[in-house]
Amino acid sequence: MLKTGIYVDAENIRMCGGYGMRYDVLVELASVGKSVLLRANSYLAEDRERTRDDPEYRQKLYRYHDVIRQCGFKVIKKFVRHFVDDEGILTTKANADMDLAIDALLQARNLDRIILLTGDGDFIRLVLALQNMGCRVEVIGFRHVSNELKEAADSFLSGFLIPGLLPIANQGGEPRYRGIPINYNADRGFGFLRYYILSKEGLTPQSVFFHCSKAPEVNDSLFLDSTNIFEFSIMKNQDNNRTEAWDIQSIDG
Repeated sequence: MLKTGIYVDAENIRMCGGYGMRYDVLVELASVGKSVLLRANSYLAEDRERTRDDPEYRQKLYRYHDVIRQCGFKVIKKFVRHFVDDEGILTTKANADMDLAIDALLQARNLDRIILLTGDGDFIRLVLALQNMGCRVEVIGFRHVSNELKEAADSFLSGFLIPGLLPIANQGGEPRYRGIPINYNADRGFGFLRYYILSKEGLTPQSVFFHCSKAPEVNDSLFLDSTNIFEFSIMKNQDNNRTEAWDIQSIDG
């Protein structure tokens, strides 16, 4: 069994498209197949001044922390610090990078696999150090992920593609999926969308045929880039009895 640890750079994830991420799905992801979850840490910011002066903010924040703890995560808080620069401009800072890096390095001695949720390129050196300790490092991010971080990791997967990690509203009662285009034939306007299902064996890739006519609001050139992510429904085409992706939309609008 692979002994797994999850480390979440929560502020980076929240600000880069991962707001509302389901921590219970992360636990499920780390516990399928030949893997057992040993450590799960989430590094969050808290504004102590606002916590003291704003009861609604305090209640909402602490309720959120409780939900994360109920999923089996240890919550590590980094308190926001306020600075006034030479020009009198107020700035805030709450960087938990050092805390995450130190914890991961110390705890990696008992781990085989680390799932790191961030898009911050400052973690490249941490990824390399963990790999040199013998750990497999898998990075999950949403938007604005450092290309160098993707390349340094043993694998990278967009959080948008993990089923249930960011819930998708049903459309017309039909479940919606997220996937990336592969083998798109621009001349004929068709290709496949690769998506994932999460089972007891882990994340399993699937593919479904699509035609650009089922994406009337999407610029066809977007299908040539396999980093672009689309939402879609899976339907049976009654004309040819083929399963296809319909109502295709870009998640970036």
